[in-house]
Amino acid sequence: MTQINPKNVTANERGVIRIYGIDLPADQIQLFAERHETGGDDPWPLRASLGVTADLNEDSIEIVDVEALGEIGLAGYLTLGNGVAPADVEPYRELLTGVQGHVAIVFSSAFKGAAQTLAPAAPLRFIAAFREEGAPVTFEALPDDSAKGSLSDAPRKKPVSDAAMSGRVATIALLVMALLVWLMIKIAG
Repeated sequence: MTQINPKNVTANERGVIRIYGIDLPADQIQLFAERHETGGDDPWPLRASLGVTADLNEDSIEIVDVEALGEIGLAGYLTLGNGVAPADVEPYRELLTGVQGHVAIVFSSAFKGAAQTLAPAAPLRFIAAFREEGAPVTFEALPDDSAKGSLSDAPRKKPVSDAAMSGRVATIALLVMALLVWLMIKIAG
């Protein structure tokens, strides 16, 4: 797994999942996680606790009650539900198993492609960051010999000659004139 800097979000960051514990009683979680029309310096306490001022995509932030995950647990939720490689989660399994209460799962897409520096503050507590497992990219030769060759071997399309272009223009002009004659006959009759 490549090292992830949990505090720095780059403009081209994709596939990073940051996990934060929320140190609040269960009855205050919803108020903390939702945007509010009024109140305080920042109408969205979660954003303020992340330490960012830029707008965030609410759909890319999940608030999860760890107990509601049951036997699957937070580690299973990351691997089975969010595409993190089991090998990346394994060194953190004990830490993730010990997490209780609610967590905020913040995906890269929450930052809308804007580079930012996060400064998480209470009640958020950074737990871990992971990268989604991508499909490995491989470049193998195609199995059929007909796939071999180069573009220079491909036949080139001849440019349209002036005579052919003039013929096309004349055909269109004749069609337009025929349509006009037909229209005049239809109106007169």
